[in-house]
Amino acid sequence: MEIILALLTLLTLIFLVILVGTKGNPLVLIYQFQSFTAQIVENKIQLLILSFLIILISLFVYFYYIMPNVDAGPIQPIAFSHRLHAGDKKIDCRFCHSYVDRSVHPGIPPVEKCLFCHNSIIPNHPEIRKEHHYFNTKTPTPWKKVFYVPEHVMFNHERHIKKEVQCETCHGDVKGTDRLKRHEFKMGFCIQCHKKEKANLDCWLSCHN
Repeated sequence: MEIILALLTLLTLIFLVILVGTKGNPLVLIYQFQSFTAQIVENKIQLLILSFLIILISLFVYFYYIMPNVDAGPIQPIAFSHRLHAGDKKIDCRFCHSYVDRSVHPGIPPVEKCLFCHNSIIPNHPEIRKEHHYFNTKTPTPWKKVFYVPEHVMFNHERHIKKEVQCETCHGDVKGTDRLKRHEFKMGFCIQCHKKEKANLDCWLSCHN
């Protein structure tokens, strides 16, 4: 009933707008429509060319600007590609995340770590110049976090690395991804993995400590 009333109200508003717009003579719309269609027929070649150009521009905008961001992670302050560094260049994760095998936290790479390579490799690239700016102003690179663990959970990276748990087990296809997607880890994911690997399932000893 509410949907019917809403539709009737909308139709009434449309009718009132038409009456006001045509000064009480809605038949004017029919004459204007006939004139409009006649102009379309008369200028069909120009309209076809214009439509073709609009389609081309739309496709360019989609494939160049929109498509790369579909199903991708947040835009970072520096356009860092995990696919390029960890995949194509085969740089070990521990080179950048240097605390992952000896600490609870993996460590976010400081700007000095980036410039260790990029002082010599494409140092004048616009994205690398951003890193120089952070370094010169003594500002940490404001990387956006993408992996979230609940605050009441203590995930120990060192413990898992020493048990030879591969990074991809939790972080997915890092080597094939440019921008890592935001992901929140749930308890079920951890329990399923612990059961599969026959690991400790004690709440306190495993995670909640």
